[in-house]
This record gives sequence, C-alpha cells and structure tokens, in this order.
Amino acid sequence: MTFAELLKSQIEDTYRVTDALLGIVEDQDLDWSPTEGKNWFTVGQLLLHITVSCGIWCKGFVTGVWDDAGDVDHTKIPEGEELPRADAYRSIESVASAREALARDRALAIQVIEGATDTELLSKNAVAPWNPTPRVLGLRILDMVRHLESHKCQLFYYLKLMGKPVHTGHLYGMGNISDN
Repeated sequence: MTFAELLKSQIEDTYRVTDALLGIVEDQDLDWSPTEGKNWFTVGQLLLHITVSCGIWCKGFVTGVWDDAGDVDHTKIPEGEELPRADAYRSIESVASAREALARDRALAIQVIEGATDTELLSKNAVAPWNPTPRVLGLRILDMVRHLESHKCQLFYYLKLMGKPVHTGHLYGMGNISDN
C-alpha cells in the first residue's frame, strides 16, 4: 500500500462514519448546544465546520491556494484574537445541505490525494497559514483528516448528550451504523 492509498483509505472511512452520524441529526437539532460551560458550537455550527474541516485545507497544502472555508464570520473576531470563539462561526441551514457539503469536501480531499505522488507526500514540506513551521505534506494532510475525526467525535458526544440512540459502533463505523 502506498502512502497516498493509506491516506485515501483513512479519508474514505472518516467521511463515511461522519456522514452516518450526520444522518442521525434532525433539522430541529441545529440550534442545540451543551448547557454546561461556555463557548460551545451549536449543532448547526458544528455541522458547517465539519463540512470544511478537511478537503479544502488538503487542497491548500497541495496547491498553495487557500480558499476561505466560509464557516467563520471574521467580523466577529475581536482584534488581537487568533482563534475565533464559537459565536463567530456560522451555522448550516439544514442537515441535508450539511450532508451534501460533506460529500463535496470528501470528493475534494480524494481528488487532492489522487493528484499527489508518494514522493511529494513523503518529502515535500508544507506550511499552514496558522502554523508556518514546515511539516511533510503527507503529515499535513493526515492532520486535516484527524481534524475531521476530532469534530466527528465531538458530534458523537453531542448526539449522546442530546439523548440520541448512539453507541460506540456509531463512533467507529462498526456494523450497520445506519440502524438507530
């Protein structure tokens, strides 16, 4: 197995499981957020962020073209703050649109991987707009897959807190996760 094939396999698995979790969310859940603590995404904000957590950034690393993901309202970030607070994030309008956007982001991630060689993935250095420290391109892409995985886990725990019928199999894509 090549490194590109390994990345592609990880991308496919992560998006498949994430999409299955999105399938458990209902439109009326989009405004929900945890009640304990502060600075939480709503479900709608989380879903929009999930749909731009991987592919768009993989494209940036490979092509050097950094598109605005569109999930953050930059006018709501106070001057001097680097990371936006939850209230600066936009929300998705429906679960159906989140699933469509996730499919587009998945297709972009796969397209990017298919356009990169193992030599590039294993030896070309890439920097991120948020971290100028050089890191091997393949690891940068793997970081973006892990970014999506982190938010997939966040969605899983949101679903549990909301009382949705999810179990560990939903988190890891084991068995028939489409059965609730």
